[in-house]
Amino acid sequence: MLLVIDIGNTNLTLGVFDRDKLLHSWRLSTEITRTEDEYGIFIKNLLISQDLENKISNAVISSVVVQLTDRIELAVKKYLKIESLIISHKLKTNIVLKTDNPSQIGADRIANAAGAAVLYKTPVIVIDFGTATSFDIVNANNEFVGGIITAGMKIQAEALSSHTSKLPKLNIEAPENIIGRNTIEAMLSGIVRGHAAMIDGLIEGCENELGQKAVIVATGGFSSVISKYLKRKFDYINPDLTLYGMQILYELNTKTKETSLI
Repeated sequence: MLLVIDIGNTNLTLGVFDRDKLLHSWRLSTEITRTEDEYGIFIKNLLISQDLENKISNAVISSVVVQLTDRIELAVKKYLKIESLIISHKLKTNIVLKTDNPSQIGADRIANAAGAAVLYKTPVIVIDFGTATSFDIVNANNEFVGGIITAGMKIQAEALSSHTSKLPKLNIEAPENIIGRNTIEAMLSGIVRGHAAMIDGLIEGCENELGQKAVIVATGGFSSVISKYLKRKFDYINPDLTLYGMQILYELNTKTKETSLI
């Protein structure tokens, strides 16, 4: 079985695949101060909880947190006795990276694009609602042509709270009305409904540049919060798209296919 680990700025997401089937997944807070041993014990105990500790034969890691990449790779090697494949632009992919500088593309964005190109029709636009909100765009020729990166809703909420003395901290949820009748409603309307209006405009602009309609796929923690406020609805919401993309990239870059143990 394959262990996939996606290291994001806010969350660390783990999953276990039996061939192309995702059996289990876990989402933890990313903690930059945790040691190699802490992460190793944490990961091992999660696997033990599902009786998977001795069934993992390989691992793949996607990371946008440079300080943690080596630490977690070493933790997996030390506690699970397996090597990890690290996602980067240097790997063999099912898409062509057609950006100015492929080395600058985040590993999670490569995984999103690779996964979407297999699971859905192209052209496809993946919108990942994480710490940042990012668009990853694959055209009809299976070329990753670039995307968009903007501040995510959580960053917006934290910025409003930290830079204005009278504004409260918020839990991200959609307000009932566009016109807020109090400070919290006004802030949430600006963050959630404003984000939805931005997404609608950016999708339209991307499709104009592509010259055709695209499949719109949403992933990330806040995708369900924003979906009903869009004029252009998501065609698919796949919260585990990054993990599936990592599994696809692993299969492309290894000679040995995963063997089912169930």
